[in-house]
Amino acid sequence: MILVVTANPALDVTYAVSSLTPGAVHRAASVHRRAGGKGVNVARVLHTLDVPAMTVAACGGGDGALVRADLRTAELPHVLCDLAGCTRRTVTMLAAAEDTVTLVNEPGPEFSPSEWRAVVATVHGLLDHASVLVCAGSLPPGVPSDAYAELIGLAHRHGVTAILDTSGAALSAGIVARPHLVKPNVEELREVTGIDDPLAGARELRLRGAGAVLASLGAAGLLLVAERGAWRARPTHPVRGNTTGAGDAAVAGAALEMAGGRPWPEVLRRAVAVSASAVLGPFAGDIDLDHHRREHSAVTVEEIHAACVDV
Repeated sequence: MILVVTANPALDVTYAVSSLTPGAVHRAASVHRRAGGKGVNVARVLHTLDVPAMTVAACGGGDGALVRADLRTAELPHVLCDLAGCTRRTVTMLAAAEDTVTLVNEPGPEFSPSEWRAVVATVHGLLDHASVLVCAGSLPPGVPSDAYAELIGLAHRHGVTAILDTSGAALSAGIVARPHLVKPNVEELREVTGIDDPLAGARELRLRGAGAVLASLGAAGLLLVAERGAWRARPTHPVRGNTTGAGDAAVAGAALEMAGGRPWPEVLRRAVAVSASAVLGPFAGDIDLDHHRREHSAVTVEEIHAACVDV
């Protein structure tokens, strides 16, 4: 089982509009609501790939009730701790004319110390049944920046592989606990290291404690830097669509291969294939299975010997 922690879950609301104009009134052609947050998206992709996954999160309020209901409807295994505050919303605007995706992410409710301890205790109780722990997304207000580091430490003590997908202070504090893999995008990598070149930035994160770094390069694919090598892979051809959940899908693909003990080039191959297939899905957490199967057999993984990587 892959255990996925979503520290700051959300009710994802997606509006489809004909065009997005600042300062104007917009009428949505369609509205879609579902449980979200990076970890929930990861678990949803794994479920689609028939990989056992368990989501752990905390929810509260009316939107929290909608998140609970959607997880049940989607048949995603989950354990949700109670939260006094109201679960946040994330809003995605899909503009057809501009072919753009615009996001507004709420910060999330304030956690009390006891509410976060309930999440930690739940994770601790499930680790004996897990092969991989994924810690994904932002940390909500009231939760210390080293909260993921504590969970990663628990994973190490249980012999469980740990993946960290977050940003900013939570990423800086989390890598101190030596996760087996971290997955920043180019902007997050630059923010934490101050280094423009993704290859050099990934190597810096390894020096700080990350076992390996899987860096999203956008349309240019993915870069993976580990102890004994560096590799790059990209989709076989450009794909257009909703890029919101592509990074989460890459984490799901990496977790799938790491659970099976596969070598790093195969981890990268799967991550690229699943990520590309997510762009073709209508909402974050969806993937195009046919595209994924074609891509997985066709993706070329290239070993890197250069001093830098062009994006």
